[in-house]
Amino acid sequence: MPGRLQAPLGEADPAMAALIAREAERQRSGLELIASENFTSRAVMEANGSCLTNKYSEGLPGLRYYGGNEVIDDVERLCQTRALELYGLDSEEWAVNVQPLSGSPANFAIYTALLEPHARVMGLSLPHGGHITHGHQTPSGKRVSGTSIYFESMPYFLDETTGTIDYDRLAGQALEFRPKMIIVGASAYPRDFDYARMRAIADSVGAFLMADMAHISGLVASRHLASPFDFCDVVSTTTHKSLRGPRGGMIFSRRGGVAAAGGKGLDGLINSAVFPGLQGGPHNHQIGALATALKLAGEPEFREYQARVLANCQALAGRLGELGYDLVSGGTDNHLLLVDLKGKGVDGSRVEKILDLSHITLNKNSVPGDRNMFVPGGMRIGTPALTTRGFTEADFRTVAELVDRGVRIAVDLKGKTPGDAKLKDFLAFVGDGSGFPEIAQLRADVHALAGGFPMPGEA
Repeated sequence: MPGRLQAPLGEADPAMAALIAREAERQRSGLELIASENFTSRAVMEANGSCLTNKYSEGLPGLRYYGGNEVIDDVERLCQTRALELYGLDSEEWAVNVQPLSGSPANFAIYTALLEPHARVMGLSLPHGGHITHGHQTPSGKRVSGTSIYFESMPYFLDETTGTIDYDRLAGQALEFRPKMIIVGASAYPRDFDYARMRAIADSVGAFLMADMAHISGLVASRHLASPFDFCDVVSTTTHKSLRGPRGGMIFSRRGGVAAAGGKGLDGLINSAVFPGLQGGPHNHQIGALATALKLAGEPEFREYQARVLANCQALAGRLGELGYDLVSGGTDNHLLLVDLKGKGVDGSRVEKILDLSHITLNKNSVPGDRNMFVPGGMRIGTPALTTRGFTEADFRTVAELVDRGVRIAVDLKGKTPGDAKLKDFLAFVGDGSGFPEIAQLRADVHALAGGFPMPGEA
């Protein structure tokens, strides 16, 4: 069909083409330090933008509601095979569902598959580094997480003196609360997990043990971090963080009998929860792109990349420590740092704003001891995205110094803020940053550094 309906994007929708170009330039010229973000490959983007997006395919391979799915069945089977092989899993013992649209839907599918409404679950406290899908209620009792709305959730905590999970306290809580499921995983936890200890705690109360390895799935795949598959009943992950794939999710589940499931395999329950329980037709372009990402993650180059992610995080931690920053838990075992800013006299919200204006992208984050989640006392920094661009340990020491400059600017402007110095006053005072030459200079230095590195995925 000729005409505008078949025109390329630049002709069919110039406004959207311009926005995409602006976002590409933002990514290219800035420093991406958000721990949950990464840059995927050209091959993955090609698959993600392919004709696979055209096909409707409710159901599983060989069990579709619609016809014409013989190729799509092969795409999904290839994706499943590669997922199991990447993590060294026996297909007789483990199954994988690659249809979840992202990590949060994957987690909720697990809960609805294995738990009755109002069953009890335990996950790491959100202010202590957990994820909102693991259950969260405000101090006043408001249930702001769907997990807490449909199930009864109790958080477990860090030992605030060490910044690591308090497994002894968790064991005692579990005996009192007697959850049906314990979730191991986090959104802002810089250490590895003791899956064996978590398994023992879950067994002590007859609970499922679920791992959410969304952040660390790439590091698990490369064998740099402990594997949750040795101890857990079910494992969820996103696919776009350290795994460097498209945005999506996966659920791995044991096929064999699990006591907490009445001796039944879990894969059938999981599959039914994903479809028709919570989703309709899967996004086949996403599954195809994931299959490509899983293939690339099995290459030796990917293992070398993950080693650089870890080395770069250590270099970043070391330089920040030299600059006088307090790191939660004293350091890191993985791809991220959690920095406590209270000793600097500033909070994460103000620092995030100044760094954003300087084109350094990271996120404010709660740290142990915080009482106000809207003005948290720390920042979370990750190394996967810039490592993908080719940054070295020396480059990350430079990044630490640029971040430090932004923090010092935030401290200075906080002291100069008129009014009662609330966050809203600070944001109004700073505005778009155009009145502050120190921000402009930091931004120029950021551009100079970032401009020396290629952007993955570009032709």
